[in-house]
Amino acid sequence: MKVWDPVVRLFHWTVATSIVLNLFVLDSGKYWHRTTGYAVAIAFGVRFLWGFVGTRHARWSDFWPWPSQVIAYLRLLWSGQNPRFVGHNPLGSLAILAFFVLVALLTGTGWLLRTDAFFGSPEMEEIHGVIGDALMWLMFLHVAGVTIESLRHRENLVVAMITGRKRAYK
Repeated sequence: MKVWDPVVRLFHWTVATSIVLNLFVLDSGKYWHRTTGYAVAIAFGVRFLWGFVGTRHARWSDFWPWPSQVIAYLRLLWSGQNPRFVGHNPLGSLAILAFFVLVALLTGTGWLLRTDAFFGSPEMEEIHGVIGDALMWLMFLHVAGVTIESLRHRENLVVAMITGRKRAYK
């Protein structure tokens, strides 16, 4: 069944590629680091708006994790049950929202570092770096969660994010 539309998938892979490049390949603050940061900022803006007008699983209303849903999901996991979601599970939804906050903060502080007010500011560079580190750790947790869920449900979620398709409920 079709779950993630092309806008969601393009955003996902744009951000994922940019994070990996900016954290591990590109020199901080140099041209390509900034260029990928601007690309992420544009993709973020498109994806944010798409959350209001996009397809079902792209909409904020589809995966906004209420505390009661997170608690219920954790109880099911703790009891040994194996709940499956076609879209994001409640913990995955929390991770996505955390990604959005961190990406917004990271692109914002990166942009501020190019303004007259904060150019060369060691404090702003430190804040930008801390946010980048937090994003890196969240990325590692996300990849671990995707791996665990793929194994638990015998479903390759990486392929699903490439094709946009997942199997329907059993």
